[in-house]
Amino acid sequence: MQIQDLPYPDPGVPDARSGPRFLWWLWRNQLGGQLKSLAWGLLHFVSVSALPFCVGLAVQAAVDRSGTRLALTGGLLVLCGTGLAVGDTLLHRAAVTNWITAAARVQQLLARKAAHLGSALTRRVAAGEVVAVSTGDVEKIGWFVEAVSRFTAAAVTVVIVAVALVVYQPALGVVVAVGLPVVALAVLPLLPRATRRADVQREKAGRATELASDTVAGLRVLRGIGGEELFLDRYRRASQEVRHAAVRSARMWSLISAVQVLLPGLLLIAVVWRGVDLARAGRIDVGELVTVYSAVMILTYPLRHFEEIAMAYSFSRPSAKRAARVLSLERSKDTDGTREAGVPGGDLYDPVTGLLAPAGRFTAVVCGDPDAAGRLAERLGGHPTEPDRSVLLGGVPLDDLPLDSARTAVLVQDKDPVLLSGTLRELLDVPSSGAVRAGDALAAAQCEDVLDALVQGSLDAADPLDARITERGRSLSGGQRQRLALARSLITDPEVLVLDEPTSAVDSHTEARIADGLRRLRSGRTTVVFTSSPLLLDRADQVALVHEGRVAAVGPHRELIDGEPRYRAVVTRETDEELAAADGMLLDGLQELEEIEESA
Repeated sequence: MQIQDLPYPDPGVPDARSGPRFLWWLWRNQLGGQLKSLAWGLLHFVSVSALPFCVGLAVQAAVDRSGTRLALTGGLLVLCGTGLAVGDTLLHRAAVTNWITAAARVQQLLARKAAHLGSALTRRVAAGEVVAVSTGDVEKIGWFVEAVSRFTAAAVTVVIVAVALVVYQPALGVVVAVGLPVVALAVLPLLPRATRRADVQREKAGRATELASDTVAGLRVLRGIGGEELFLDRYRRASQEVRHAAVRSARMWSLISAVQVLLPGLLLIAVVWRGVDLARAGRIDVGELVTVYSAVMILTYPLRHFEEIAMAYSFSRPSAKRAARVLSLERSKDTDGTREAGVPGGDLYDPVTGLLAPAGRFTAVVCGDPDAAGRLAERLGGHPTEPDRSVLLGGVPLDDLPLDSARTAVLVQDKDPVLLSGTLRELLDVPSSGAVRAGDALAAAQCEDVLDALVQGSLDAADPLDARITERGRSLSGGQRQRLALARSLITDPEVLVLDEPTSAVDSHTEARIADGLRRLRSGRTTVVFTSSPLLLDRADQVALVHEGRVAAVGPHRELIDGEPRYRAVVTRETDEELAAADGMLLDGLQELEEIEESA
């Protein structure tokens, strides 16, 4: 897989039983790229390690005044230099390719899992953790996957050089062969502590990211209630904890780096000390001493990759663990279904609450608990928060349909829809029946002023559909974002459209026009709106009151407002005291009428 071939046609089915298993699965699925990186790495490291032998041969040829051997050594140096340059260039290219393709595979897996789980994902995993996994964790996982092949090439090179030195000069080669394992493995006792500190740092960083995400998402509300400084202080404390943890982790890694510098230096001193004694005794030549010395000095370069792989694994292991935890999540129901793909028609019925939305009708649902309303809206879309009896569409359980068919049949727009960055044309380019044009949907959602605002904010956009929307639509007001999201939902033209408080952020005049446009555009299609707005309720074909998890009353808005106190309390926002006072006034009025009748 090359970078230009991304994304993967199929990223595969990951082994998400644990973090290490997930890393091993990633490595196996990039075996071709790993072998290519290993080959170029061996060429590079062997070329680097062969330079000391060439230097030793050249020195000895100069001492012996042999022009032929000196010329031959020069040719070998040119060959090693060429191998070094080619190997380094192509190793870097292969390593970066492995890094990016591994990270892209993980991102595709996460995106597929998010689409598979839908709204259930953020209920089971904190939003901050999902953000951390899909950004920083992906890079660390890719780093370890690509570092494995370079480490393997470095380890093989160290073994080759050690064996070559033993064969070339046994007296000094034995010293090097004994010292290299000590140098390579000396940091192992320090790694568990370094790993624990890195885990603590990642945990605190994830917590801070989650806090920051929640703060930014609720910034408007925090400013309204004066809680901005409180959350800012919390984030300051969380960020300071991350800083302290990062410093403690960096100290341990600096100690490991110091050990990796100190021990090769001590080995080099031992080799020189022993080599000088052997040279004085006439047991080795000057060229051999220079060769062994240079070889040991050059070996510090591949030995550095032992530290890098330890650091990469330490940093990627908790990241892989978090990614595996997200990827191991499954829906409570089978996504393949037991029926053939297809979109059924008919009434939408929830057996848990008793809610019935007749086919082709505009049904409004009033629920005093906003959270309960949100959960019911998700149930109607086939996304229950917990396993329970399935919603029926035309008598067919949504759980029995393939996931794609169920999502095509019923679309749920929650109360806080997300707008992706890009042009308005791209935002409205969603799977649809083709029966509703973008202009009609925008008009029904009363988006005229939104289009004007987008054009004014995009100087190079003559067509409003080419105007750009910033990330999450932050340049727009809450009402403008809400209306664009409504237009996007209307374009899809699903069999059943479920809207949760679609007009909570607009004024009453706009809300009335949206109600008329919604009823007109969705004529003949099933629409369910969760709202307590009288303007929407008055235009609904029927209104259902959900009280304590069950449908308590069904009827037109005006009948319910007159005859159902619980409905009236939710719609008019009457308190218990006001209801009691109204009932008292009604009783007093009846008593007065009775007294008048008796006196007459």
